[in-house]
Amino acid sequence: MLRFAEEILLLMLDDDGKFVGVPDRLLRYGLAGGVLMDLALENRIDTDVDKLVLVDSKPLGDNLLDPVLADIAASSETHGARYWIEHVVDRAEDIRETAIDRLVERGILKKEEGQFLWVFRSRRYPIIDGTAEREVKLRIMEVLFSDMIPSPRDVVIINLAHACNLFKEILSSRELAQAADRIDQVRKLDLIGQAMSRAISDIELSLTLAVERGYYM
Repeated sequence: MLRFAEEILLLMLDDDGKFVGVPDRLLRYGLAGGVLMDLALENRIDTDVDKLVLVDSKPLGDNLLDPVLADIAASSETHGARYWIEHVVDRAEDIRETAIDRLVERGILKKEEGQFLWVFRSRRYPIIDGTAEREVKLRIMEVLFSDMIPSPRDVVIINLAHACNLFKEILSSRELAQAADRIDQVRKLDLIGQAMSRAISDIELSLTLAVERGYYM
């Protein structure tokens, strides 16, 4: 099974091996939120609008998730999702590089002349944990442009992609207008995903206001 950080990067990758132009700070939020959401689905943490709590500190043996889990376990205070996203953002570069390395090691991508290219064109990933997974773009497009019931993981990806304004980059204006109501509908299916998305939006709004008021130049 791929982690959310890996699938966010795959969702951003076009067929020419280039990543679409999502602002770096938003990508960092998305990667941080993805790691926290994986920890939630692995029953290591639980979160709502106000707080994020440790449920189980046992490491997963996963080099994307365990460093963040250790940070949460070491904290003597309880904080909300926004606090932890801002904390994990400091690890975003390491998360990105680790996720890319894992995709290359699994044979999903290959690096060639500075670009990351798809190895398999069958719209499925190579065998992972005994099964072949459908490629993330195909899954998300099917959810957005049909009435199919999304999986919990696809609901999370849609929440994170929305929070990072990723749909503006991977959908045309016409497609985005067509899918807008569906995106909102799917996002409401997961309370933890909503909390994470709201935290990212709050951070971005705070930064925007700070810039407008001259606190950041």
